[in-house]
Amino acid sequence: MDSSLVPAISARSAVLSLLLALHPPSLSTREIIAAMELFGISEPTTRVALTRMVAAGDLIRDESSYTLSERLLHRQRDVEPPVQRRWRGTWELAIVTTSGRSAADRTALRREMQRQRVAELREGVWTRPANLRREWPQRLLQVSTCFEARPTSDSAALAARLWDLDGWAAAGRAFVEALDETTDEPSRFRTMVAAVRHLQSDPLLPAELLPTDWPVEALSVRYADYRSWVGNLGRNR
Repeated sequence: MDSSLVPAISARSAVLSLLLALHPPSLSTREIIAAMELFGISEPTTRVALTRMVAAGDLIRDESSYTLSERLLHRQRDVEPPVQRRWRGTWELAIVTTSGRSAADRTALRREMQRQRVAELREGVWTRPANLRREWPQRLLQVSTCFEARPTSDSAALAARLWDLDGWAAAGRAFVEALDETTDEPSRFRTMVAAVRHLQSDPLLPAELLPTDWPVEALSVRYADYRSWVGNLGRNR
């Protein structure tokens, strides 16, 4: 697999990835250190990372255990994709109606739209098929008008224009292959972290609009198996 798809992971990212896979997201110091050593991160490096993460508000320390902060619990919920509903051919539209926003506000809005799996049709106009069972966040409703409409053009062609579906599928299949072939735990851990990030960028389109051999199910199964393994890892050591 292309090494650029699996970048090096800092101790902070490794600890977060470990806890994000757990329910509840809490482990003792000993359990975290044992897991990090398995993933190739030394005890001193892990302890420094834990201290800094507590100071930064990423983690809450309670006696000898560490738990994700409320802010990062929201991130854990983001890992779980919205539930899909039957698609009736309509698309969601979000049209930005406020002006004079700062560069920081525009960047934050773009990130939130992308987190909602909405693509930019043109500047200030965002859209996606209306197949997700979720409400628009209030912070988006404050700056945009949201409604549903039926496009006059072909939906499959529009989806292919807005998302690089072939590229996403190729990367997903590469992750599946790498996870099946990788045997050493540090490499497997880094690959899984990168694969989860890829899963979070899945546009969650209706099946009618996806290319054949879409790899999201295969990748999701491997992530579920890995979460189960990680969940038992620290607590059994």
